[in-house]
Amino acid sequence: MSPENTPPKTKICPTCGTRLNDNATRCLVCGRTFTAASAPEAKSGTPAVKSPRLPELTITLPIALVLILLFIAIGAGAVYGILQGTGKVVEPTATPTPSLTPTVTLTATITPTNTIQPSATPLPDIEYTVQTNDTCLSIALTFDVSVNSIILKNNLSTECILTVGSKLLVPQPTPTPAPLPTETLQPARATESACQTVDYVVLSTDTLGSIAANYNVSAQSIREYNGKTSDVVYEGETLKIPLCERLPTAGPTPTPTNPPPYSAPNLLLPADGAVFMAASDVITLQWAAVGGMRENEGYAVTIEDLTEGTGRKLVEYVTDTKFIIPANFRPTDNLPHAIRWFVVPVRPAGQTREGQPVWEPAGAVSISRVIVWMGSGGSTTP
Repeated sequence: MSPENTPPKTKICPTCGTRLNDNATRCLVCGRTFTAASAPEAKSGTPAVKSPRLPELTITLPIALVLILLFIAIGAGAVYGILQGTGKVVEPTATPTPSLTPTVTLTATITPTNTIQPSATPLPDIEYTVQTNDTCLSIALTFDVSVNSIILKNNLSTECILTVGSKLLVPQPTPTPAPLPTETLQPARATESACQTVDYVVLSTDTLGSIAANYNVSAQSIREYNGKTSDVVYEGETLKIPLCERLPTAGPTPTPTNPPPYSAPNLLLPADGAVFMAASDVITLQWAAVGGMRENEGYAVTIEDLTEGTGRKLVEYVTDTKFIIPANFRPTDNLPHAIRWFVVPVRPAGQTREGQPVWEPAGAVSISRVIVWMGSGGSTTP
């Protein structure tokens, strides 16, 4: 046999039985160091003791990973079984999945709202350039405003001295909303409302006939006026006695039923917007008479100083169709004042304790008129 084909010499580790190169001085498996004395075969040629060889097992990497995972799973299962037996493992409580509840959408019911009446919006001031011969009064009459409003708006003195070419701010009057229409009474309702009544509480000894005789009113009138179907009355019952239906007597003529409300008087003089500047001016208010009025009926004349607000007012009752404004009502501050007046028909409704007549409206109120009255500077002589 040629030397090239001769197999290399080997030796066996006496500790672990690993086959090693004959020249190896240290076992790669158990780490034993070989010396000349411990060599497997001495130089003398004595054979070394050979231990039995251990079986070899070769495992690939994928199989090793599978075995590791299997070992972990078996261990986890064993631990879980032990813990469950001791009662330390709590089964998780199943949480119910909330189901969606459909939301009911309520449809809003449209509620009708009352129509709001439009309110008057203040108008912007007017810029006016003072011309020759202009006065505060002439400017106020031109723009239908009060002299006092021009003085206050422009911070002028009470004499209201103007300079030609200067600029003035003139406030525009706030539009007055039209009055709501009033109900016109039908003749039957007007007669009923004009009838004077008195309330009477029935006593235990009263009868409808005795009550009628006491007030000189027929039992039928009391029954019909109170909507009764019989003459039976009850104690504590309240009856309205229509005094306007009293029976005629042999004495003085009874008071007849009042007529329906009269129409509004028609104002004549002075004209709306008239100006009174002289100290000797006498202002006489005149209006047309209302047809059909009786002798004891008349007119209530109301006079108001708008420049001084609501603090100065005069109400007089006359039977004539004219009235002279008293001299003591004339302004005393040397300024023009706006005076408003109107008239309403009235009729007597009794007397006060002092014997003065008490008046009540008997018709519609006339339209209002406004005049300008210049103050007298403290003098009350017209």
